[in-house]
Amino acid sequence: MHRFFVKNSQIQNDTILIKDSDVNHIINVLRYTVKDKIEIVDLETREIYVCEINHILKDQIKCLILYKETNSNESKIYIHVLQGIPKFEKMELIIEKCTELGASEFTPVIMKRCVVKLDKKNEDKKITRWNKIAEVAAKQSKRNLIPKINPCINLKNIYENLKEYDIVLIAYENEKSYTLKHALKMLMKGDKKEFKIAILIGPEGGIDSEEKEYLSSLDYTVVSLGRRILRTETAPISMVSNILYELEGDE
Repeated sequence: MHRFFVKNSQIQNDTILIKDSDVNHIINVLRYTVKDKIEIVDLETREIYVCEINHILKDQIKCLILYKETNSNESKIYIHVLQGIPKFEKMELIIEKCTELGASEFTPVIMKRCVVKLDKKNEDKKITRWNKIAEVAAKQSKRNLIPKINPCINLKNIYENLKEYDIVLIAYENEKSYTLKHALKMLMKGDKKEFKIAILIGPEGGIDSEEKEYLSSLDYTVVSLGRRILRTETAPISMVSNILYELEGDE
């Protein structure tokens, strides 16, 4: 059963109205018709409704709510991926795959070794596209939310955004001894089961030594991802999957 997201205002008593690009997708791509069933998620409440298509118009589809689904596919581990801006096809891959895995937020970070430079106009276009990629990946993987894509931020300005996180993990290729697994074991020592975690990955050229010193001064945790050097697009996918594997347990 395919999943779609709607605003709370589109839910009216026992019916839900689907609008915009989803209408074309349902009619012309999926070839759904009246009586076919779909899942619809309220973006505000994250509640899931199993619905039956009741009426199809050119610009909207009216669905009848059959029942509310009680199961959630969301983890209690909130992961915010801060990614040194790589080439755009790599950023798209990172957003798509990390959304499928369970990341909840993304921030593109301007760093010294970023090859790609964005002006405001191009940034707005990219953020729009990245949001769409996150939405499609969230639908495909049956998430209860669409991850948030933040505007680009300079590395020097990340501190204010990360004050309330349980841990901020910095993937650094020159760290040899303190691993991601060590950091997660320390995090799990208490009774806490819900965590808010930020991970920072450098662009293609990695994290500059001065940037590493700055991040260390903020008491962030610098970790190794193993003996092999990972590509910038591989590192966040590896980190998100390993964090959820270690911390979700039998959830």
